[in-house]
Amino acid sequence: MEITEVRIRLLDGRRDRLRAYATITLRGVFVVRDLRIIEGQRGIFVAMPSRRLADRCPRCSGKNHLRANFCNECGAKLQAGRALRDQTGRLRLHCDVAHPVNREARTKLEECVLARYYEELELKRRGQYMPPEDDAFEFEEGDYEYE
Repeated sequence: MEITEVRIRLLDGRRDRLRAYATITLRGVFVVRDLRIIEGQRGIFVAMPSRRLADRCPRCSGKNHLRANFCNECGAKLQAGRALRDQTGRLRLHCDVAHPVNREARTKLEECVLARYYEELELKRRGQYMPPEDDAFEFEEGDYEYE
């Protein structure tokens, strides 16, 4: 896995544990956005992009987040406790959209992202931090190679 670019968007003034968002580019051709840099109980770590899990209303088949008490479509009362639990007993309310498939890949990804995060923090401390423009990827005709 070759990470060719890491972009960090630092977050200020938040009271939660989220410190920054990261965007990585793999081999110059594949972008993964919305990695989160979070301050956990055991230190800073990188969380993968995820989506909220949902289920269907038994009455109208409308999609609802697992913590919803009422259907977004028809207003019917939804059964409590619909979310599954993981091995530790925590509710499974989200699932990763993209993630490394082994420990070595996760370690490399986290090292690259956190190294860039600390560089951006130092730039901010010196007053030189400029937030990236995430949509500034420019591709021209012929930039794509397929193997």
